[in-house]
Parts: sequence; C-alpha cells; structure tokens
Amino acid sequence: MNQVFIITAIILLVLAYFVGVKKQTWLLSGYNQKRVKNKDKLAKLVGTYSLIMGIVMFIGAFIGHPDTQVLFPVMVIGYVILLGYVNTRMVE
Repeated sequence: MNQVFIITAIILLVLAYFVGVKKQTWLLSGYNQKRVKNKDKLAKLVGTYSLIMGIVMFIGAFIGHPDTQVLFPVMVIGYVILLGYVNTRMVE
C-alpha cells in the first residue's frame, strides 16, 4: 500500500468535490474569472478530471505494481493538456 498515492487521491477527490460540485473555481491556480467564457464548463472539466485521477490513484495505491509509478507523470501531462484546452478554447 502506497501512502503517497492515498494522500494524492484524497487531495484530488477533495479538489474534485469543491471545484466540480461546489463550483469553487477560485481554488484553481492562475484562474482569471474575467477571461473564462463558461465557468460552469471549466468547473465540470477540472472536477471530472480530478475525480477520475483521484479514483485511479486510490486504486493504484493498493495494486502495488512497479508500473503504477507512471501515474504521476500521466496525471501531470493530463493537467497540462487540460490547461492548454482551457486556454485555447475557453478564454476570451
């Protein structure tokens, strides 16, 4: 059981709840409320991705396979892709 994965999963699940459900987009770093066209879509995208990665990290914590170490780079690359999408499609 990997404690780092469990802690990361808990953080991601809490972020998914606050951003995706409660629409607390102020938690997003670098977020300018005046520039984003659709705040609800942004909250839904980030919340859903955080929820998926939180569940994957939680499952990866109990697998214990050496290949699960690839989850952190995949998570970071996913957030970078999400950032690129938001900046090209959703920002005025």
